Amino acid sequence: MPRRVVITGLGVCAPNGIGLHDFTEGLKDGKSGIRFQPQLQDLGFGCQIAAEPLVPDNLANNYFTPLQLRGLNASGIVYGVIAGTDAWKDAGLKMDRSTGPDWDTGIIFGTGILGVDKFRESIHLVDDHKVRRLGSTTVLQTMASGISAYLGGILGCGNQVTTNSSACTTGTEGILMAYDRIQSGKAKRMLVGSCSDSGPYVWGGFDAMRILPRQYNERPTKGSRPMSATAAGFVPGSGAGALVLESLESAQQRNATIYAEVLGGSVNSGGQRGEGSMTAPNSEAVIRCIEEAVRNSGVEKTEIDLINGHLTATSKDTLELKNWSRALERSGTDFPYVNSFKGLVGHCLAAAGSIECVGAVLQFKENVIFGNVNCEDLNQEIEAHVSSSRIPRKTERYRPKIIAKASFGFGDVNACVIFSAFND
Repeated sequence: MPRRVVITGLGVCAPNGIGLHDFTEGLKDGKSGIRFQPQLQDLGFGCQIAAEPLVPDNLANNYFTPLQLRGLNASGIVYGVIAGTDAWKDAGLKMDRSTGPDWDTGIIFGTGILGVDKFRESIHLVDDHKVRRLGSTTVLQTMASGISAYLGGILGCGNQVTTNSSACTTGTEGILMAYDRIQSGKAKRMLVGSCSDSGPYVWGGFDAMRILPRQYNERPTKGSRPMSATAAGFVPGSGAGALVLESLESAQQRNATIYAEVLGGSVNSGGQRGEGSMTAPNSEAVIRCIEEAVRNSGVEKTEIDLINGHLTATSKDTLELKNWSRALERSGTDFPYVNSFKGLVGHCLAAAGSIECVGAVLQFKENVIFGNVNCEDLNQEIEAHVSSSRIPRKTERYRPKIIAKASFGFGDVNACVIFSAFND
């Protein structure tokens, strides 16, 4: 029989809060992590606002050894190790370097691009004929799987330890990869998450595409406006989110806290055909992904009571909600409640799915729907599919039963996961 899969640990390093407590309070209170970035102004960016975690200088000492910190210049690795280690501890799992590998536990921790600042530093050294000064950790910090390798060694995981990369879909896709591995009996538990570097070398390409807002440099907290009539593009962000997925049997044997159950999901691609392209979704694929996720999870479309959307504050928000409406065959006041966290944390790129999944699952624990900010002027085209009453502007008391979370990424790739309140 396929194993039931539950979530027993959460960790986050987000622009509006590092650690579960601060992140939860940030989502509850509508605290924004989007700030003016003087460096972007100095470099001539059109969009001079962004969202990145404010990691205290000494915090990394709690997660890395002095040797690991020597020459460390990869923000994504720092974010990912903080989130991943916190999720591990939150699950009540031990960190003991004196024991052998834990053969039953693995890691799938994704990223889009890693170690950009380390790459830049290395290029200058090589061009200056100073290759011997690169140091022994340059490769570890610049290989995509560096994040899972760091975590694998810190935690001593002996099962599959790997990195996935699917643009903005990365974090959500990783959860489903880990779910499949546990359900099939190949692992008892998996640490899953994703991270993204900070800085102009990551965000510059998006600014050049002119898909970032340019009129909010003096009002940074108003810049990310999902579902708003005045949405002007996504605000770039960074950080990391992490979850411990575990078989129900293992969790119960450990008497672990269970946040939620993963019922299933779906991953697909639109093939960049029809209306799909490298940067735009194929609606047919999006609808199929949502329908398959619901079917694979064994629930009815009418049972989903909350959607945490991708909803990036672009012109595609209306299309996304139209696709949800078609896939679930629900509209108006019959549409599920819907929210997006990007108004508070920006679009954290490869880290978006994992950070948002942590936020989505926290709603079960807190018995709330976190509010949507900056959509007081709701796009009227959205109201053709979703009643305004289903888009709460502030956090509301509510006991969600089934939450659908989706991410859609460059390359016309899609992922949708279905979470449920845990019922023994």
